[in-house]
Amino acid sequence: MTKVLEGVKVVELGTMITAPLAAMMLADLGADVVKVENPQGGDPFRSFRGGHYSPHFFAYNRGKRSINLDLRQEAGKEVLRKLLADADILIENYRSGVMDRLGFSRASLEAINPRLIHCSITGFGPTGPYSQRPAYDSVGLALSGISSLLLDPEEPQVCGPTIPDNATGMFACYGILGALYERERTGKGRFVELNMLEASIAFIPDPFANYTMLGIDNQPLTRVASSHSFAFRCADGKLLAIHLSSQTKFWDGLLRVAERTDLNDDPRFSTREARIAHFAELTQTLASVFVTRERGVWMALLEAQDVPFAPVHSIPEVIDDPQVRHLESFRTLHHPTLGDLFATRRPLRIDGGRDGSDLAAPVLGEHTDEVLAELGYSASEIASKRAAKAI
Repeated sequence: MTKVLEGVKVVELGTMITAPLAAMMLADLGADVVKVENPQGGDPFRSFRGGHYSPHFFAYNRGKRSINLDLRQEAGKEVLRKLLADADILIENYRSGVMDRLGFSRASLEAINPRLIHCSITGFGPTGPYSQRPAYDSVGLALSGISSLLLDPEEPQVCGPTIPDNATGMFACYGILGALYERERTGKGRFVELNMLEASIAFIPDPFANYTMLGIDNQPLTRVASSHSFAFRCADGKLLAIHLSSQTKFWDGLLRVAERTDLNDDPRFSTREARIAHFAELTQTLASVFVTRERGVWMALLEAQDVPFAPVHSIPEVIDDPQVRHLESFRTLHHPTLGDLFATRRPLRIDGGRDGSDLAAPVLGEHTDEVLAELGYSASEIASKRAAKAI
């Protein structure tokens, strides 16, 4: 194991994806993450698909301990203050103003722990005309311009995985780690602030550069035309992806595989710029070729010509892919009551190691007594708080 953040204590006041993902990434690096949840149901992602331990919750909360705290009660706030006094990092994704209303303003947090790194994630920032609106992934997709690059305006249908949520969580982790590194030199905590709107914009810098530098009105095919990216249906009905980028050797290799070297003599396709301008026609021309043979045949030919390609996998096919199996991209985590659970691994290796925590995502309040005891509460005090429904 490579727990490069071992000894770092994180308190998470997070729900859904943005803050939980940032905290999980820190847990993957070895940090001790305590997830604070409302006793009445906890993180709403828990019940997203039945019960209180949905796949959605499991996916973003491995490596953490869960405690119940009712932050509407002074007894719950008292526990949180004790947690924060000894913490290195606080991550929350409340709407603007909620922390102040709970009694944990910036000034209060600095008084509790001047070394604390506080990361606040909002939908649109703390001020401005949208600051009090609720925000979820599809809102970030639309407002940032990402949706305009994905949707068919004639038949609009939101689809695919979460993007703004995940990008925001990753940017949050990056900011936290920068502040943590600085604190080693200065001893001073920082207020790390970000919002989903700006994180989503930052995630796609090239369309904005295209527009401001060259006046390009980015459309769903703008990037794929420029990068010569294709998806073809083969004779067996299976899908195949090809990405040539800008290298001439890949284009020439593709033409040899397709037995269509004559396309280099077609003025619509003879140069990269021409192929970009006539990308739809090029796609149709090549699609008529690739539908004539089974995918396995094309894959062998493409590999022989060193053309970048991949089969379009379903999720089960990803799990069974030989390269994925070789990399050991997934692992089994054991939960004491829920048994063995299938999980993704941290994608980065440090000195060959990649697992920071063996904890599966916790059940609601699973570690409440354990964490309170670590804070110095006696068994009778814990029982009293439970009787008062503060935990």
